[in-house]
Amino acid sequence: MNLPSVFWLVPIASLVALGMAYYFFRSMMTADEGTPRMREIAGYVRSGAMSYLKQQYKVVTVVFVVLAVIFAIMAYVLHWQNPWVPFAFLTGGFFSGLAGFFGMKTATYASARTANAARKSLDAGLKIAFRSGAVMGLTVVGLGLLDIAGWFFALSFVYHGDNMALITITTTMLTFGMGASTQALFARVGGGIYTKAADVGADIVGKVEADIPEDDPRNPATIADNVGDNVGDVAGMGADLYESYCGSILSTAALGATAFALSGEMQMKAVIAPMLIAAVGVFLSIFGIYLVRTKEGATMRDLLRSLAVGTNVSAVLIAAATFVILYLLGIENWLGLSFSVISGLAAGVIIGQATEYYTSHSYKPTQKISEAGLTGSATVIIKGIGTGMISTCIPVVTIGVAIMLSYLCANGFDMEMSASALSHGLYGIGIAAVGMLSTLGITLATDAYGPIADNAGGNAEMSELGEEVRHRTDALDALGNTTAATGKGFAIGSAALTALALLASYIEEIKIAMERTGTTLTNLKGEVIAAADATIPDFMNYFQVNLMNPRVLVGAFIGAMAAFLFCGLTMEAVGRAAQKMVEEVRRQFREIKGILEGKATPDYGSCVEISTRAAQHEMIFPSLLAIAIPIVVGLVLGVAGVLGLLVGGLAGGFTLAVFMANAGGAWDNAKKMVEEGNFGGKGSFAHKATIVGDTVGDPFKDTSGPSLNILIKLMSMVSIVMAGLTVAFS
Repeated sequence: MNLPSVFWLVPIASLVALGMAYYFFRSMMTADEGTPRMREIAGYVRSGAMSYLKQQYKVVTVVFVVLAVIFAIMAYVLHWQNPWVPFAFLTGGFFSGLAGFFGMKTATYASARTANAARKSLDAGLKIAFRSGAVMGLTVVGLGLLDIAGWFFALSFVYHGDNMALITITTTMLTFGMGASTQALFARVGGGIYTKAADVGADIVGKVEADIPEDDPRNPATIADNVGDNVGDVAGMGADLYESYCGSILSTAALGATAFALSGEMQMKAVIAPMLIAAVGVFLSIFGIYLVRTKEGATMRDLLRSLAVGTNVSAVLIAAATFVILYLLGIENWLGLSFSVISGLAAGVIIGQATEYYTSHSYKPTQKISEAGLTGSATVIIKGIGTGMISTCIPVVTIGVAIMLSYLCANGFDMEMSASALSHGLYGIGIAAVGMLSTLGITLATDAYGPIADNAGGNAEMSELGEEVRHRTDALDALGNTTAATGKGFAIGSAALTALALLASYIEEIKIAMERTGTTLTNLKGEVIAAADATIPDFMNYFQVNLMNPRVLVGAFIGAMAAFLFCGLTMEAVGRAAQKMVEEVRRQFREIKGILEGKATPDYGSCVEISTRAAQHEMIFPSLLAIAIPIVVGLVLGVAGVLGLLVGGLAGGFTLAVFMANAGGAWDNAKKMVEEGNFGGKGSFAHKATIVGDTVGDPFKDTSGPSLNILIKLMSMVSIVMAGLTVAFS
């Protein structure tokens, strides 16, 4: 199959992204790491993080090998005509893990350098932290596009000929999206359990019971807490958004292959369009990264504005570039599709701003939670839960509007929803998700910046740097809390659009599975036709996918339940691990004389070991459950049940994820506001109440909430890969 010359922009963009990531990494490494004490602390964190990641990858490797063997057996038993599925699955997981590894390696080297740069100025600290976070963002998009371009190039040689070639290629590539999703879920759940077990243990015993500051070197759990920031919020988030990025591009390409299957050359253009938009987004992300800077004495709003300049300029430029890309590509209805992309970009901006409003202590919702601390921890928790619930309104409405606009723009506002309009509209929803994630290079940089700034603050505290330095790192840390919350909202929003595109891809995969078995069906006109000739409405009618079918309703209930079950399991996992951490910290305070006086060194290693063991043990069951549920539902309830499952999981999971992420972020920043001297300041009654709220919110925002967006997409990916099994048994 001859690839158009413009396709080569995709691998070029991937190499540029990786090259710039390496440049930022080398620039960071040339900066001074600070005093011997700062280097020592950074070494502890780096060693603990790498040790954890090594253990996690051992466990995940075993799971991946077992799943790949199962796929290979199924390919033989079910007569799959595509032998590449197990290999695509493995490469997706490998690159997802690699992205997390590189990001975490950078973060563990950057924290002490950020703290040391903050001794000079706030701007110097911001630049090192942000550009180190950019290594994560650019590595994710670089590896993602490299993986996509490599598979597309290779499979174009294997499959060629009629219009089914591109459909086969794109559905095969969706399999490596499942590999990325599986790796991401393990990384998110394992990292989230690790970091929050340490964080909760450090807060309960250190800050509440012993009344010592956060990141105090006398606290045995403080190193494990700093390690956790890296394995959860850097490695976990990197793997998470890698699979979102790839999933949106792959699902849109698959939808393009089917929507334009009868359009000849237009089919290839529809397939490579999302790749090209993502490729141009790489260059614009790099441009935006260089726009981020601030001044000494900047307020929280000034710092937020500094980051907003980079991200918003990149978003505006990619919006304009989309019109040019689709016009020059000559794709059908290029103008409408361009507006679909803009609807996705706008949704991302609105969700980010809404998240900032509900989680930053510059605004009333979080300020009210801080004020609630004057009457105790119960009112802090009640106010935080209420704020989190209210905060779901804007993101849900925004995603709903974006779905409708992107659908209608792409199908030429065909209100009759003909078969052709439906296919083109779903393609528009997919390309809207691509638009939202097109500048991921910089948007992920703002998220990965957070744990780097947090660790920098911890290093400054433990190294006993001056009050002015600590004030600067506190400002960077508070900004990081907000950007992390914004990043989680962005990731959840993109997951909703991507999951909807994947749901449409599932129908196409069912169609291919039926073609392979020679199954025929009756269309809307009552005619018996081959699966290849059926439209999406034909399939929906054939499988009775409607709200009166109890299979669909039961599937929807199971999907909504799965989100709550998953959150419950991960919350309990954090609770069990945190209990062990609390007991260990109390034991050390009790048995190692002189810790609280600063005359003895705590046993940091034992706390790191507790978090590592707990994370490895506790992450297995929730992660495997996400893989098992779609398979079981497919075998018992068939195609209609799976579609209900995916819809229920998407609606319930998206809303629950926004609630948990925003409530947790608001509790965290409410505590930060009190620590800045408001409502009594550090050590006050309100401070202790907000610490309890922050501790409750820790697994909300860093374990269960952000893992849900992966759960939503992984269930879709598993359903797609297992479509052949569902058809065979139902």
